[in-house]
Amino acid sequence: MTTSQHIGYFINQYPAVSHSFIRREILALESLGWQVSRFAIRPSKGGVVDAADHAEAEITKFIVNTSALEFSSIIMRQLSGNAVSFFRTLIFAFRFNAHHQKNLLKTLICFFEACVLSDWASKQRVGHIHAHFGTNSTTIAMFSKRLGGPSYSFTVHGPEEFDKPESLGLHEKIKQSCFVVAISSYGRSQLSRWADFSDWQKIKIVHCGLDDGFLRHQFSPVPVEPRLVCVGRLSEQKGQLLLLQATARLITEGVSLKLVLVGDGPMREEIEQFIAKHNLAAYVELTGSLNGEQVRQQIVYARAFVLPSFAEGLPVVIMEAFALGRPVISTYVAGIPELIINGENGWLVPAGSVEDLVAAMREALQASPETLAEMGKQGRQRVLERHAIVTEAGKLSELFADLI
Repeated sequence: MTTSQHIGYFINQYPAVSHSFIRREILALESLGWQVSRFAIRPSKGGVVDAADHAEAEITKFIVNTSALEFSSIIMRQLSGNAVSFFRTLIFAFRFNAHHQKNLLKTLICFFEACVLSDWASKQRVGHIHAHFGTNSTTIAMFSKRLGGPSYSFTVHGPEEFDKPESLGLHEKIKQSCFVVAISSYGRSQLSRWADFSDWQKIKIVHCGLDDGFLRHQFSPVPVEPRLVCVGRLSEQKGQLLLLQATARLITEGVSLKLVLVGDGPMREEIEQFIAKHNLAAYVELTGSLNGEQVRQQIVYARAFVLPSFAEGLPVVIMEAFALGRPVISTYVAGIPELIINGENGWLVPAGSVEDLVAAMREALQASPETLAEMGKQGRQRVLERHAIVTEAGKLSELFADLI
């Protein structure tokens, strides 16, 4: 295996419950002949529940686990063998902080983490680094390159990168990179806003993908039970409180309904309080974090999947629901309308509109299983056409090969 065939993946937190799409991407690249080293700043704060993620954790190097002795040795090697690049990059980091990040301590931490990443990449003969998310991970990959480390590219998911592109220095990161990946046409348009026109050709679309575990899943009949499921981090942007408001209205109307919320997050306490205040305990179930197989079961048990997000990139869980043959209720946000066709494979509603969400949920609950099954099949076909991981990883493979 030569350096040109060996790439590194670098992520803030890996593996993580919400990053299974990265694991699929890495494994698909390895199936195409690439050697992939996994690097991350830290493991998932909440831990992982999936056996596949535990296996990934065993082969991932974490910067936070760097001992004081190893760190000192790395800095000494940088200073003794690469002093000019070391101080030039440090000056670049100060300038980057002044123009963008404006948090000197955070920038300096990124700089020293870049020293570690550059050293590890050199030792493992990594020829290129691909980062996920245009946040700290890409800042570190950019600094690492300027230290003399490998070239880099990165995938932008949103919405965080699009919420604060200037403080993240998105323009500079695109400029310094070999290429940047958007996961949807919407994502490419937003990256184009913050890139020089001459760098537009660097912006490529590579969708997140599903593996055979989803794509070969046998179709399960849509249940008669009026059950809806939402899978996602319990946070403001996912809109679970709006979903609970809609649920309360439907219950008041006399509509039979069971809502299952899968996931955990910072808004769990507020969600629990809302459920108690509005007497929804008999109608809403909170499962907490589940492993991949348990998530699949919850989706299959439901008539439809619902995710009323206020901000997104393009949620992988919508692809998963379609692959399992369930229609999806979601919002006209970011890349979601590129996957959901309103009235064909699901329902699109204006973000933040509880009235439209109530109407869509009511329709999904009252539709016949045959109607829902046909919508689910339409969604499954769209996922097969646009989100097979082997196809999408093949696009990345070609991009990496072009760098050789």
